[in-house]
Amino acid sequence: MFLRIDRLQVQMPVPKDPDPNAAAAVQELLGGRFGEMSTLMNYMYQSFNFRGRDKLRPYYALIANIATEELGHIELVAASINSLLNGVASEGDPASGVASFKKAFKDARISHHHITFPHGTMVANSLGQPWRGDYVFNSGNLILDLLHNFFLENGARTHKLRVYEMTDNPAARQMLGYLFVRGGVHAHAYALALEKLTGVEMKKMLPIPKIENVQLPESRPFEESGLHRKLYRFSPEDYREVASIWNGMALDGSGPLEVVDGPPEGGELVQLDDISDAFVPEYHPQEIYEMAQKLYQKAKG
Repeated sequence: MFLRIDRLQVQMPVPKDPDPNAAAAVQELLGGRFGEMSTLMNYMYQSFNFRGRDKLRPYYALIANIATEELGHIELVAASINSLLNGVASEGDPASGVASFKKAFKDARISHHHITFPHGTMVANSLGQPWRGDYVFNSGNLILDLLHNFFLENGARTHKLRVYEMTDNPAARQMLGYLFVRGGVHAHAYALALEKLTGVEMKKMLPIPKIENVQLPESRPFEESGLHRKLYRFSPEDYREVASIWNGMALDGSGPLEVVDGPPEGGELVQLDDISDAFVPEYHPQEIYEMAQKLYQKAKG
């Protein structure tokens, strides 16, 4: 089972203006082959189908625990896309925002961001094509699955670097800076798991591509705070066995690897504007807000 906390894993900046094309590029990192939906579902189904959990507990704990962090990564990327699509002027009348909508969306690479998912994230890639279940790999062979996970994390890093180069939006780049660091933790963790199983020093290949996180200004603060050395344990009591894999020194020699009990402090979610022009949440949103306030007051009483 899962515990949900109404916060993002990290505090993210709010974009000054809508940037639909940045949102389209970031969309690949949610629903593309190497997006966060793929990392989540690969690890989740591998944990569901794991054979010999008691005998191989550290490896099961690692895959299951990282899967839980990936739930938060989906939320973070979705919040980034939503914030990049937020803020088009609206005055509560479908006619009032037409000019601003045209200006923001007339050259948008994904029209579905307005038409089908009104200024919201999709379970799709940067072309608007749906995420696919056959992106999930679960062979049942532990070494092969861990090797695939190592490949998946490095493929995801490559795509993030390409998206980073596609946009100069500060909000998008800061979100990417955080994910470079956390994805690096996961790649390192799978490398250590393979090393303990086979003796092959997979971590010598990291990072892939050969660009250190500290070279990226948006990642540097997260590295300097030691975030690249921390594996969060997303459970009150379970998955403590990950400490038998996540140990030793950081790749850059900055200090020991550590397992942190509980989730990160995180940050607030962006408050998304209503869009009367797209009938979200409705033509006259104030009426719905008034109903919600009445329900809220009843719940408090």
